Amino acid sequence: MGKQEDFVLRALEERDVRFVRLWFTDVLGALKSVAVAPAELESAFSEGIGFDGSAIEGFARVYEADMLTKPDPSTFQVLPWRGERPATARMFCDIVMPDGSPSYADPRFVLKRTLSKAADQGFTFYTHPEVEFYLFKDRPASGQAPEPVDQSGYFDHTSLSVAHDFRREAITMLEAMGISVEFSHHEGGPGQQEIDLRYADALSTADNLMTFRVIVKEVALTQGVFASFMPKPFTEFPGSGMHTHLSLFEGDRNVFFESGADYHLSKTGRAFIAGLLEHAGEITAVTNQWVNSYKRLAGGGEAPAYVCWGHNNRSALVRVPMYKPTKSQSTRVELRSIDSGANPYLAFAVMLAAGMKGIEEGYELPEGAEDDVWSLTEPERRAMGIAPLPQNLHDAISVMERSELVAETLGEHVFDFFLRNKKAEWDEYSKQVTDFERARMLPVM
Repeated sequence: MGKQEDFVLRALEERDVRFVRLWFTDVLGALKSVAVAPAELESAFSEGIGFDGSAIEGFARVYEADMLTKPDPSTFQVLPWRGERPATARMFCDIVMPDGSPSYADPRFVLKRTLSKAADQGFTFYTHPEVEFYLFKDRPASGQAPEPVDQSGYFDHTSLSVAHDFRREAITMLEAMGISVEFSHHEGGPGQQEIDLRYADALSTADNLMTFRVIVKEVALTQGVFASFMPKPFTEFPGSGMHTHLSLFEGDRNVFFESGADYHLSKTGRAFIAGLLEHAGEITAVTNQWVNSYKRLAGGGEAPAYVCWGHNNRSALVRVPMYKPTKSQSTRVELRSIDSGANPYLAFAVMLAAGMKGIEEGYELPEGAEDDVWSLTEPERRAMGIAPLPQNLHDAISVMERSELVAETLGEHVFDFFLRNKKAEWDEYSKQVTDFERARMLPVM
């Protein structure tokens, strides 16, 4: 048993941990959890804990259902909302088959495999997400419109509101679990919040995002409100994105930085952006995986719907933030399409794969767009070579289905299940008769 496992076993005694929750996600990004007693943890490290994979979305068919969950000791943290003594802790897990081989259905393994390919070329992939979500006064009943906790707007100071206390408590809990927060503020919609996590390697960030979602939900419950990461809960207000800043390092050197280059962006950084643009449509079903995701992308404003890049252009799909003198380490690119409902493991994997393809193939970066892309006419966008992103989940599935890059990145099992699940979601959605149709058509037909 290694040093990290020994550290965890000692921490169980020192901190009076009575329960350990083993966390992993299904293919769609839903968190799964099994609690084990501390006495079982040593065997969990060495042998894993068995479970029925056929009961988890996208994991296995009934006749190949036996799987094992093996905790990653580097992710051990005590859950601060469960009280100090007796304490409850959690660890993220890798999913393995009975013979000890990795499960190709495990989203965490999909990301680890993609990170390993980048590491073979000397690169470490860092991500920094800006997570938006809404707070409602309570869980909306079926068919009822949600009621925001306030009517405040972007950057409003809300010292006496639920939102202010909520953000303070959520950040306190995040930092108690070793998750650093860079910024937090009220977003543009009523009741809408944003909390930005500090940059970290992509696997740690994906784990942190899963923890973030749990903490946000838990803190909301304690304050008598309801939190939602739904991409677009209101027609008239902004959707919830998860703008994600991306960078590649070789050791301590940021390979996106080049002194004196346009925007201080290196040839490697430009090729990475070109890869994101070239494969943008193919990865959209993963970064925006719900039928509701496309209501946000169609909403205008700062939600991107067109494939282009720009310097400080918040209507562009990819943005190159302003360079800060003396801070070469902070040179990065920002993908603005991804929303808060994505599975972070799969989303980071396809984002990295697209960028790496651009580097490997030497893609040329087209001219940047410095205009508000939403304000351009369709002929103007065509003349500039700006294509639209998929406009609904059906279109996104169709593009993804033909993508060798996404199939290779996700692996056959996850790729096939994801497509089947999303096709079923689109088919079910397409059959729904909406309030919009009734309001428009019943009075006149």
